[in-house]
Amino acid sequence: MDEFALIRMLTTGRRADPRVVVDIGDDAAVTMVAPGRQLVLTCDAMVEGIHFRRDTLAPEDVGFKSLAVNVSDVAAMGGEPRYALVTLAPDRAWTPDELRRLYDGLYEGAAMWGVTLVGGDTVRSTGGLWLSVTVVGEVTAGRALTRGAARPGDVVFVSGPLGLSAAGLDLLLHRPDWADRYPRLVAAHRRPRPRLDVGRLCATQGVRCALNDVSDGLVSEAWEIAEASGATVRLYADRLPVHPELAAYCREVGASPRDWMFFGGEDYELVGAVSAGAWPELVRAAQAEGVALIAVGEVVAGAPGVLLVEDGRERPLPKGGYNHFADEGIERAR
Repeated sequence: MDEFALIRMLTTGRRADPRVVVDIGDDAAVTMVAPGRQLVLTCDAMVEGIHFRRDTLAPEDVGFKSLAVNVSDVAAMGGEPRYALVTLAPDRAWTPDELRRLYDGLYEGAAMWGVTLVGGDTVRSTGGLWLSVTVVGEVTAGRALTRGAARPGDVVFVSGPLGLSAAGLDLLLHRPDWADRYPRLVAAHRRPRPRLDVGRLCATQGVRCALNDVSDGLVSEAWEIAEASGATVRLYADRLPVHPELAAYCREVGASPRDWMFFGGEDYELVGAVSAGAWPELVRAAQAEGVALIAVGEVVAGAPGVLLVEDGRERPLPKGGYNHFADEGIERAR
């Protein structure tokens, strides 16, 4: 049973709550909170040995990243993060000073994104550190962006280059002495920057827009949009942005940039779909904010799935990406 089948099994048959606007199955939940405003709720965990290793992330990086991944989910809903709850479970190998440094990273991210840490829980782990962060945000009523809003004819876009985090992890694991040569790759893995600017822009434009954050790889996230929207996502190989550092690193180690772009994950850029008619104005609004959105494909009618067009030929792409419960899943930290 994979991760998503497990979630379906655990949540099927629940009693519906009329206050819940967007329920389990998207980047975050959305609930009614006050006239004109809705809550955005999300929760993510980081587990030592699964999501990170002590030789690739400093304690400050663990704290910063644990908040960033949650803020990214709020960004994907077009929301604004407000508060965070933190559950911390270290084992005895983590010293008080290291835990303080971890919280320094949390507070650094909180100051950057306007989040207030308002509580949580602290318990002891019997092996490794377990850190769970819950972020509460808000969005204008009726403006939450979901994965299921894509329609045939839409332009598929991304908010920036992909694959950098996965390449950065590969570098830190196998060539740590190269870190100074590829600072962008290392920073992408250790200190991801959630795209609140893009989520905010898409929400305030008032147009129909599907949005998803790239946490498990572009293809996995495109599949989620396709399945939620009941359509096919078509990606064009020659439109995908390849960052110069990623290209240079891949040439040096004999790797494929596309593998990390498609299946690496942890980029925390956004992938979205918007009508072709609204696309030019969205691009202009983004440029006015200093943001470059990149068209990489389109949505077409058909069974849910993702297709790649390359050299005039079209082929289906498997879901791929990271999945905790897949039999052949690759743990990120290893």
